[in-house]
Amino acid sequence: MATAKRSEEGLPCPSFSRRCRLLVREQKARFYILRRCIMMLVCWSDRGDL
Repeated sequence: MATAKRSEEGLPCPSFSRRCRLLVREQKARFYILRRCIMMLVCWSDRGDL
């Protein structure tokens, strides 16, 4: 429970722009992983047809 209340205990919250940058970076990483998985599945299914 102590970790859930870290921001409430007086520790400074990250600025809005920093939170936005972190969120954008996380979403870009997720899309990159998703794109790689889709490409692997497409290539794997193409090979399976041979």
